[in-house]
Amino acid sequence: MDEMILQVNHLSKSFGKHEVLKDINFTVKAGDVTSIIGASGSGKSTLLRCINLLEIPTSGEILFHGENILTQKGGAPAYRTRVGMVFQSFNLFNNMTVLENCMVGQTKVLKKHEKEAKDLAMQYLNKVGMAPYINARPRQLSGGQKQRVAIARALAMNPEVLLFDEPTSALDPEMVGEVLTVMRSLAKEGLTMLVVTHEMAFARDVSNHVVFMRDGVIWEEGAPQQIFADPQRQETKDFLSRFMER
Repeated sequence: MDEMILQVNHLSKSFGKHEVLKDINFTVKAGDVTSIIGASGSGKSTLLRCINLLEIPTSGEILFHGENILTQKGGAPAYRTRVGMVFQSFNLFNNMTVLENCMVGQTKVLKKHEKEAKDLAMQYLNKVGMAPYINARPRQLSGGQKQRVAIARALAMNPEVLLFDEPTSALDPEMVGEVLTVMRSLAKEGLTMLVVTHEMAFARDVSNHVVFMRDGVIWEEGAPQQIFADPQRQETKDFLSRFMER
C-alpha cells in the first residue's frame, strides 16, 4: 500500500495580492486517509480546490502518479474522474432524482451504457443507505441524506482518491453521525481519502495522517497519535485545546 498517488510540491495560490497558500508540500499514498485541520480561513478548502483543479495554483506542481497535472492540456475532466470531490453544499442537480444524480456523470463523462450506470448507482446508493430514495428529488431529502447521495455519486465514478471538503459542516448535529458512519466504512475498505474537516474525533480515530494548517502554511503534520497526543508546535496545541474543550 505504499504506492504514491499524489504529490503536492511547493504549491502556492494567490487571489490578487492575497497569498492564500504558501509553499505547500505533502504526499498521499494509496489507502491513506489524510485529515486536514485548522481554523477557518487557514487555506484548507482552497488547497483541496487546487488539488481538484477547481482553482489553478499560482505556482508549484501537483503530481498524480508522477505526472504533473498542471502541465497536461485539457486533462482536467479526465483527471477529475479519478480524483473525485464531495462538497459541503452537496451540489446535487435539483431537477434530477437521486438515481439520475448518480447516473449522469457515468453516462455523460465516462460514456457508460445506461444499464451499467444504473447498476453501479444502485450499488453505491445501497452502500450509503439511500436505495429507498432513488425516485426522490434533492428538495425532499434531509441534509444528511443529500450528502450520502453526493458520496454515492462520487463513488459511482470509481475514483482513486476522494476529496471531502468539510462534508458535515452544512449539516444539523443529528445528521453529522450518519455521514461520518459512511466515511468510516469507506476508510475501512481502503479508499484513499483527503478530508478537510472540523470533526476532530474523525481526524484522530479514522485518519492515518493529519495535516494542521494555519495562515496558508502546513504548520505541523504527522500520525494522529502524535498530532493529538504530543503536538510539537504551540499553535497546534492551542487549536486542539479549543476543539477538545467542546
